[in-house]
Amino acid sequence: MRSVTDQIARHTAPRQLTDHGVAPDVVVPGVVYEKRPARTPRGDLAPGIYHAWITIDNQAQFNSYSVDMLKGIQWALKTASNARDVVSVVLTGAGSKAFCTGGNATDFARYYARNPQEFRQFMRLFNDTVSAVMVCEKPVICRVNGMRTGGAQELGLACDFTIAQDLALFGLAGPKHGGAMIGGATDFLPVMIGAEAALAVGTLCESLSAHKARRLGMITAVVPALKVDGKFVPNPLVVTDRCVDEFGELVLGEPKTGETLLQGKALLARGEVDLSLLDAKVEELCAKFVTMFPDSLTKSLEALRKPKIEAWNRNKEDNRAWLALNMMTEACAGFRAFAEGSKEAGREIDFVALRQALAKGAPWTPDLIDNLMPHARN
Repeated sequence: MRSVTDQIARHTAPRQLTDHGVAPDVVVPGVVYEKRPARTPRGDLAPGIYHAWITIDNQAQFNSYSVDMLKGIQWALKTASNARDVVSVVLTGAGSKAFCTGGNATDFARYYARNPQEFRQFMRLFNDTVSAVMVCEKPVICRVNGMRTGGAQELGLACDFTIAQDLALFGLAGPKHGGAMIGGATDFLPVMIGAEAALAVGTLCESLSAHKARRLGMITAVVPALKVDGKFVPNPLVVTDRCVDEFGELVLGEPKTGETLLQGKALLARGEVDLSLLDAKVEELCAKFVTMFPDSLTKSLEALRKPKIEAWNRNKEDNRAWLALNMMTEACAGFRAFAEGSKEAGREIDFVALRQALAKGAPWTPDLIDNLMPHARN
């Protein structure tokens, strides 16, 4: 027997549906697109409707993205946006170590350094990927399964919601590596967390724990991921059991130090990562969207995204041009140092030597950059 919805569709739906997608189905290595069956908030299957999962899968390089992978992410977002049977979109990474760590630093150093016209084209592609997140007609949830750094932090900030496992780290490279996080972060952060907090996050280049990111207002929810002796425990490397210290300073999510840090590392080594609670939390959020009017939900998203989108559209073209030109100087040095350095030698230039040279009026030359590299210093 036909269901009521089948009978309605049979008599009212067009015989031939127009395909509004941007391209025929494509497969891009490193990007997995799949539709997973939707459930109601009560846990019942909702036949015929789905949530689209887009997974960045380049685990050998901590899920960093290539040019083709950015194209694949764009295609997947637009496909999900146009799919009549898709309720929401989940953007995530493969494995448990990284959501994504941005672009490949080696590619940047070898191909884009001192090649601004090419990097300008790369930034066009990246900017269009960020925009694809914010014009998707479905809610976009960033499922943070591990590190979210560099350009991936900007992709994540463009999403509507972020749910993270509590071992995840959030970070922006920026001035430490010869850039400014103007691929979205400098537009989104003041809107999301306020001006002064945005200045600290955007310039100090310090990693943030998931708990601190939640406290600042960057993400929606945090769930445990570390299991020790079969039981979930909170991230043992950061403070999770109090909000302030004895002086009233905020400490929730701040890194532990001294003996407590050593104890935390020992506990971490004993445990195993289990992302089942992360998946459950993501599914819980996805299920809420099933029982909403689709057009009203889309309009609400469009209206609430406006502050981020307006800041983004106001600045993205000028920022793209600056980032391209910066590939001749600071970014050239910064990406080379990161790509050519090591854990032992370091991955940053000799900042004191650079400032001393610039104080004397030295021009940016290949020799200057060579002398700033970690191997030159050591």
